[in-house]
Parts: sequence; C-alpha cells; structure tokens
Amino acid sequence: MNRIKQLRNEKNINQDVLAKLLGLEIAGISKLETGRVPLKDEYIVKLAEYFGVSTDYLLGKSDIRNPEKEINLDDVDIAFANGVKGLNETNKMIIKNTIEALLAKQEKDNETKEDK
Repeated sequence: MNRIKQLRNEKNINQDVLAKLLGLEIAGISKLETGRVPLKDEYIVKLAEYFGVSTDYLLGKSDIRNPEKEINLDDVDIAFANGVKGLNETNKMIIKNTIEALLAKQEKDNETKEDK
C-alpha cells in the first residue's frame, strides 16, 4: 500500500499536478495510487521529497512521516517534561504522536496560508 492519494488530498492538489511532476499522464497517476503499477525508484524519491515524507512512509512501511523530524520526548524542554517521565511507554507514545500530529497540522495550515 502506498499513500500517494492520501498525501495528494492532504496537500489539496489534483492528479494533474503529480502527473507533471513525474512526467506521466493522469491515468498513470491513477494506476500508481491504486497500486496497479509499481512505483519506480525515481518516482518514490520525487514524491517523498515533494510531500516531505520518508520513502518508507510513502510506501506504507512506516507510520512515521519523517524520522528526521521525530520527537524524542527525553529531549523535549517543556514545562510538563517531568510529568512525562512518570508515564508508561504507551502514554509516552500517545503524547509523542499527538505532538507530531499537531506539528504536521500546523505545517499544513502554514502552507495553506502561504498559498492564499
């Protein structure tokens, strides 16, 4: 499973934009999104760079969009950091995932503002 359609929808672009990026026809993008045609390495790299995600995330092999931006809770310097240390690993992951989701939303909101 790849996440091309999901990422395209999040970025609010149509298949034509990706077709131009990859030098394909719109029908080719549809085939890539549905998995009827495997992604070539060159497309994987271009799409991952365009959407700002890792290739593993693009291909559905990881749920971490960009491991370089991954948050390490042990390094977070915020007021509730001491409280976080008392949490179990499951709750630490919930906080980590929530922060990552908020950052992704904020980035998307900022892109939307810039487009206007």
